[in-house]
Amino acid sequence: MSDVSELRVGLDLDGSLESLDNTMDDLADALARLDGIDLFRFRSLTSSTSKSEVSFHFRRLWSPLWRRSLGPSLDGRLPQVDVVHVAGILTPPTKSIPLIISVDDLRPLRGESRAHQRIRQLRRAVEHGAVLVASSRSASHEVQEVLDLRRSEIVVVPPAVPLLTPSEHGHDLVVNVTGVRKPFLELAPALLRFTESVGARLVAVTSSSVGQRIRSSGLAISGLSRRDARVAIGAARVVLHMSDGARFPSFAIASLSAGVPTLARSTSINRELLSGAAALVANDDEVLEELRDVWSNEARRAIMIAAGHARATDFSPSTAATAYAHLYRNVVRGWKS
Repeated sequence: MSDVSELRVGLDLDGSLESLDNTMDDLADALARLDGIDLFRFRSLTSSTSKSEVSFHFRRLWSPLWRRSLGPSLDGRLPQVDVVHVAGILTPPTKSIPLIISVDDLRPLRGESRAHQRIRQLRRAVEHGAVLVASSRSASHEVQEVLDLRRSEIVVVPPAVPLLTPSEHGHDLVVNVTGVRKPFLELAPALLRFTESVGARLVAVTSSSVGQRIRSSGLAISGLSRRDARVAIGAARVVLHMSDGARFPSFAIASLSAGVPTLARSTSINRELLSGAAALVANDDEVLEELRDVWSNEARRAIMIAAGHARATDFSPSTAATAYAHLYRNVVRGWKS
């Protein structure tokens, strides 16, 4: 094993599927720029897209087992590494290498939608020594309760959120819809009346299934997929982040980085991460009043833009990479001892 100051890290690029699409590439690029990190990129779920990525033979055969933290270990399938970090739906086991699992999506752990396979998967991984990482303090409490873990068994490190090019002339109302299709469709007619009154477009960034429902509704909403999220933010005057609070608000934070005033629901994770930078609404009935003010109140917009820029730097890829590098070293030290 290498010295802790010089770490060999295996990073799974198939993961962190939050509201801005997959940002593991952003984390990987930032980690690669750090001194003392030798990075080996791989994909647990999809095919390699670059010769620089480690490729696995028979990956498709292993995937159903890796979804349950079972099957062939990564030992010997990766170059010699000191720690492995995954953040997607697959958690390949390891034998002699410490494993870090980022849990960025809480939907499979919630209420009637609980995916008991995911719960068993994470519990099994922890039993075999894996370290779980939550994206926020509120998320860590939820993971701790559902998995019946001690607080010391969960670490909090936010995922990387890219700093986007400032949006100076955007004129769209961009709504990010994450887990709240029905509330969005109920609010959409009022949003359309507002955008028509100011000569703007209503653009919804959604999953493919929600996008299909929006198209079938007949409403004059421009739909974009998650892979176009950064383009949508660049054309926005205001962003409305409509989420059920199950995932890290990367879309909202990226919007703040681009200097776009942002509204969001007042969920526990949004209160923790966005308070003072975004306008938070207690319920959807308050959205229109806040939207009108944020759209036209230039003094308020200037304050929100400045606060948003400052908040977004707290979650930049370089900040996340530094935090994860610190975690990697701590985990390796604990493993060696």
